[in-house]
Amino acid sequence: MKIKQISVFLENKKGRLWKALNTLGEGGINIRALSIADTSEFGILRLIVPDSEKAKKLLEENNFVVKTKDVIAVELSDQPGGLSTVLKMLNDSDINLEYLYAFVHEKKDKAIVIMRTDDLDTLIDTLKEGGASLVPPEEVYNL
Repeated sequence: MKIKQISVFLENKKGRLWKALNTLGEGGINIRALSIADTSEFGILRLIVPDSEKAKKLLEENNFVVKTKDVIAVELSDQPGGLSTVLKMLNDSDINLEYLYAFVHEKKDKAIVIMRTDDLDTLIDTLKEGGASLVPPEEVYNL
């Protein structure tokens, strides 16, 4: 159930985000999900792509610092309270998330949330026990 995510560290300078995304586009890498967080000094671009190893190699060849981490994806109702229901499971089990980001897809009534915590196995077990719908990596990569 674990999905490979790449994190790209970007200097907070004009053109760096474009350069990273253009590098992937020219390399034939299609982005399935994206999140960016920034400070005044730098940003972290988090990406889910079908071929994380190829993407990492392309970016590193173009002088980007890239790390790979495992995350999970949960499908939930795209309606008010959908995310709250899943987060309550985590709160009740004393699980702290490092971050999350969400996106919608062709299923009009569903959304997908990408989650990261320091203990993914416990997160997976908790979500399964709570009846949450985990999304397999292949499905996310092929959205």
